[in-house]
Amino acid sequence: MHIRNATEADLPIIVEIYNSTVPTRLSTADTAPVSLESRHAWFRDHEPHRRPIWVAEENGEVVGWLSLSDFYDGRPAYHATVEVGVYIEEGHRGKGIGRRLLEEAIRRAPELGIETFTAGIFAHNEASVGLFESFGFERWAHFPEVAELDGTKRDLLILGSKVAAHVRRSYGPRR
Repeated sequence: MHIRNATEADLPIIVEIYNSTVPTRLSTADTAPVSLESRHAWFRDHEPHRRPIWVAEENGEVVGWLSLSDFYDGRPAYHATVEVGVYIEEGHRGKGIGRRLLEEAIRRAPELGIETFTAGIFAHNEASVGLFESFGFERWAHFPEVAELDGTKRDLLILGSKVAAHVRRSYGPRR
């Protein structure tokens, strides 16, 4: 697998992968697919040198992506804190792609000026919660029944981790 900076040419597949998660009601609070046009400004807000979007490729095909976004609308006091988003193509979920993308984010955090990671994850998304907790992310907040998906109230967890904690930890060789 190869991880690289996303380009504008990748935006259609990024949106396609994101939209594939909408019906699962696990990974996003969007209840309908987003349009490609609505994501152009979002894409441009992700500067590769500080808030990148990376894509994971296998055999030249984009199979997943990770974004590091400004926390809390980019207010200056939070300059070293990011929100992590990870999305994997349906046929490639559960194959370690999210793990590799998250490893890359943790490894490159110091060069990007990142000190703190956050991730908002629905409590019923056990696979994602497990992935982040396997990297030492802790449950920093629990918002009970703040989302409603298809008539069902859902809890949101905010998981977080300090980069310094990862510097002291080893996750083994790169795959």
